[in-house]
Formats: sequence, C-alpha cells, structure tokens
Amino acid sequence: MKKILITEDSATMRSLLVSTIEAMDGYEIVEAGSGFEALRLLPRENVALIITDINMPDINGLELISYVRNNPNYQSIPLFIISTEGSEKDMEKGLALGANEYLVKPFHPVKLQELIRKYLG
Repeated sequence: MKKILITEDSATMRSLLVSTIEAMDGYEIVEAGSGFEALRLLPRENVALIITDINMPDINGLELISYVRNNPNYQSIPLFIISTEGSEKDMEKGLALGANEYLVKPFHPVKLQELIRKYLG
C-alpha cells in the first residue's frame, strides 16, 4: 500500500479527496489539517505522494512545498497542489517551487486519479 498525504484545512475538501482516492485500489491515506500537521507527520509516515492546498493556517502549502523540496529525505516525493488559486501566476509559482502538478478547485476526480496512477503506478 502506497501512502498519500493529504494536506487540506477544509474537512469537506479533505473528505472529497479521501473518497476519490479510496475509490482506487492500493493506496493508504494520511490526513493533515494544516501544513504544520503535515510537517509533523512526514518523519513518521513513509509517504509516496503529497497533495496540498495552498491557503491554510500556520504553514501554507507553498511553505510546505519549499520545505519538502529542500529536504533530502523528501525531495523526490511527487507533490500535487489542489487550490482555488487558479491564476496563471499562482500556477507558475507553485510549479516553480517544485510541485509536480497543479489542479484548480473544483477539479474532476477522474483527473486526480489519472495523475496518481501516472506518478505512483
């Protein structure tokens, strides 16, 4: 079972992401309600993929990406942003920081499933 870390402060959106991924076989989900919580979970969980929102309290998604990409233990983990911030500038910034994919809310669940399969097989 490959673990996917979902970092999202909205319980409703986290639930949607969980149900989208649970519809696929072979993945375990670890949930974080904030960037800070995600940073606490990373050393304890062997995560194969990180999905993060941008706008969150305490540590935001861009700060989380920056930390992950600058840490040798985590920098090779694929990372997706799923955010309401959908401008070209926001997308460029997220990808420049090291996100592998950027989906704008509302996103199509099948698209997320395709991207997970692409990166995790």
